[in-house]
Amino acid sequence: MRRYRLPLLVLLLAAGLIAALLAVQHLTGRKVLFQPDVSKPLAESLAEKGLSPGLPVYIRIFKEENILELWMERNGRFELALTYPICTWSGRLGPKLREGDKQSPEGFYLVSQRQLKPDSSFHLALNIGFPNALDTAQGRTGSFLMIHGACVSIGCYAMTDGGIEGIYTAVERALAEGQDAVPVHIFPFRMTQERLAAASAEPWSAFWQNLAEGDRLFQATGQPPRAYACGSRYGFAAPGEPSPADCTPIKAW
Repeated sequence: MRRYRLPLLVLLLAAGLIAALLAVQHLTGRKVLFQPDVSKPLAESLAEKGLSPGLPVYIRIFKEENILELWMERNGRFELALTYPICTWSGRLGPKLREGDKQSPEGFYLVSQRQLKPDSSFHLALNIGFPNALDTAQGRTGSFLMIHGACVSIGCYAMTDGGIEGIYTAVERALAEGQDAVPVHIFPFRMTQERLAAASAEPWSAFWQNLAEGDRLFQATGQPPRAYACGSRYGFAAPGEPSPADCTPIKAW
C-alpha cells in the first residue's frame, strides 16, 4: 500500500487546486484561460497583411469573447491587423465603479506616450486612462488600470508576456511616428443587435446600448469615433464632425 500513497496525495492536491480555481472563478467572474504566447515577431506578423509597425493603431477589447483586437490604419480606414487572446480579466460584465472592486473597466479611453509602462512589474503595461471624464462625472474611482503581461489580473486586462510585447510595440511605434494617442475601446461583448437584445433585462443594458452607438459609428466610418462625456452618457463625433454641445472630450493623460 505504501507505494500508492504519493500518487494518491498528488491526485488529492491536484483536485484541491482545481476546486480552488473554480471557486475563484465562481466568486469573482474571472476568466481563467491558458493561451500560448505569440511566437512571431510583430513586424513579421504584420508583414503578412501588408502592414508594418508605426502605422496608427486602435485597440478594441471584448470581455465576453476574451479578445483584444489590434487595428491599424491604411488608406484612411482602420482594418483588423491582429487578434490576441486575453489571458484573464477580473470581475463581471459591466463598468468599473470603485477602487478595490476588482472590476475591469468598460468604455472609451485614450493612451498617450506618458501612459506606457516599460518598467511594469507585469512585464510591460499600458495604462488605459481610467477614470476618464465620464467615469469621474459618475463618481467612479480606481487607479492603475492596465493592459499588461504576466497573465494575472485584479481589475486589469492581462495578456501573456508574448502578447503584450506585440501590443506594446505597436502602440509605442505608432506614438513615436506621430499618433497623438491610441484609442482603447472596451466592450462587454460584440455589439450585435441579438446580443444587446439578450442583455435588455440586465442592469447595465442602457450603458451598453450607449457603448454600441460608438461601435456603430466606427463600423460606418472605419475610423474610431471621438468620445465625449455628455452628462451621464457618452457622446460621439466622427472625424471632421463638430463636437457635441456641452460635452467634455475624453482625453489621454
